[in-house]
Amino acid sequence: MKKILTWAGVAFLLFFLFSAPVEASGVINGILESLRGAAEAVITFMQNLFQ
Repeated sequence: MKKILTWAGVAFLLFFLFSAPVEASGVINGILESLRGAAEAVITFMQNLFQ
């Protein structure tokens, strides 16, 4: 079941990428910005913790 869901997810992502590339790039940029913000928050926390 896990394998089927994984392949279905990959197929959906490829379909989304090819059918709406502008929206897909916006989604990816949003995810990367969120990860960057989270990493910066952790760095700030660690810097304040050890000062």
